Amino acid sequence: MKLLAFDTGTEAMSVAVCRSDAGELRLWQHQAAGGANASTALIPTILDLLRQAGLDLRSLDAVCFGSGPGSFTGLRTACAVAQGLAFGAGVPVLPVSSLLALAEDARSNHLAHAPALQVTALLDARMDEIYTATFAYRDQRWQTLQDAMLLRPDALAPPAPRDGVQALLAGNVFANYGARLAQATANWPAPQDVMRLDAAPTALAMLRLAPQLLAEGAAVAAHQALPTYIRDKVAQTSAERAADKAALASAKAATGAPTGVNTA
Repeated sequence: MKLLAFDTGTEAMSVAVCRSDAGELRLWQHQAAGGANASTALIPTILDLLRQAGLDLRSLDAVCFGSGPGSFTGLRTACAVAQGLAFGAGVPVLPVSSLLALAEDARSNHLAHAPALQVTALLDARMDEIYTATFAYRDQRWQTLQDAMLLRPDALAPPAPRDGVQALLAGNVFANYGARLAQATANWPAPQDVMRLDAAPTALAMLRLAPQLLAEGAAVAAHQALPTYIRDKVAQTSAERAADKAALASAKAATGAPTGVNTA
């Protein structure tokens, strides 16, 4: 399988490429500062990793992007680039939940051999709020237990884990909200056994998730790819609109695609 994945929905920009050679999976990745840098650095980074991997866009099985929730501008940038690259190359787009990618990052980096886990993913949404969702991992597959939502840290109430299942709180929120999250698991059986792990929605985690998501039919045509917004926002700023246009124009230039890709 040949895949490209990237996430720009947090303060980091994460990009990765994979390909299978004679049954061996090979990976190339890049991590850098995100934010305002992502709109200019993302496409050159993608093209450089594809060059290192000896791949072109048309040879990919899918373009995966972190669909959110996350930074409004970062999600729009990732979606526009995914649309532009995939449209020009004639390949599908795979939107990947940023919270699910975060859960997979925590699992693979800290408890890769655990047969079953329950992970509550937590992303700092700023404005004294967090994005969260809860997932179960069993038989090498993920299942959503609690859909993504936006709430204040002290309102977190994930479902209690089943007996014998290791429970995790994972994300980038503990430095700011750790004390306020303590009540979330106070009434669980053995709350002292709940692990707290720093994790992020990395591109490598998205590549590990891709086979399951593709098998479930989650890939879409380029014009159907959309970010996932949890916090309502009715309008973009002029800078955000300009960043969208620049990202899409750069993506189309990279593939020679005609104009007219829908990024709404």
